[in-house]
Amino acid sequence: MHVHQDPEPSSPIAMIGICTYQESDNIENLIRRLFQALPEAVVLVVDDNSPDGTADVVRRLQAEFDRLELVVRTDARGLGSAIVRAMREAVDRGLPLFLNLDADLSHDPSELPQLLDRAIADPSLDVVIGSRYVDGGKIVGWPLRRRLMSKFVNRFATGVLGLPVKDCSGSMRCYRTAALQRIGLDSLQCTGYAVLEELLVKFNRSGGKMAELPITFVEREHGHSKLSLAEAVRSIGFMMRLAVQSRR
Repeated sequence: MHVHQDPEPSSPIAMIGICTYQESDNIENLIRRLFQALPEAVVLVVDDNSPDGTADVVRRLQAEFDRLELVVRTDARGLGSAIVRAMREAVDRGLPLFLNLDADLSHDPSELPQLLDRAIADPSLDVVIGSRYVDGGKIVGWPLRRRLMSKFVNRFATGVLGLPVKDCSGSMRCYRTAALQRIGLDSLQCTGYAVLEELLVKFNRSGGKMAELPITFVEREHGHSKLSLAEAVRSIGFMMRLAVQSRR
């Protein structure tokens, strides 16, 4: 007699890493939209012990989404080290692709599948970047000061670091985990925002390929941006050190 067996749940090929601090107003909406866009992915939230209860919202949603995971860090702070923590998880589990985006809904989760599809279609790519600065890319709702700061950081990065892309500082990306293994996550030095440029420098030095796809970036509605002028200055200082190292 033939016994019907339910098919095994399909294995995920991608992890989406979300790094949070004080995002309780945004996180539920973001998680729901992520699973709508990529229902087969694992979503990992790395929260820096937010006092506003961000992690509690995630814990409540874990009852609904069995591929939603949470790491709460009490001993470390900073976007760069949080992204690397999530990347390490994807690498350790052998998931082929790792996606990242901001937790404040500035990035539209419905744009993630195009990054994933591009990475799957071209196995030679180390990273596919969701770009605000290629044809079709847009920024909505930013004051002039933010636009100028971002443009300056990106021009500086492409000029001084010799990167072959237009958007070096946006975090909406799809990485191949084999490429992350190749460059060595332990070798990354930056714990702040400039880790985004540092990753591209490492890929570029190792002969990796990158692609950019246009996305629309929208200014957050809830909460406050963590990118201060001081952090932007620190990022530029770190990029200058990177540039000096690469000239040696």
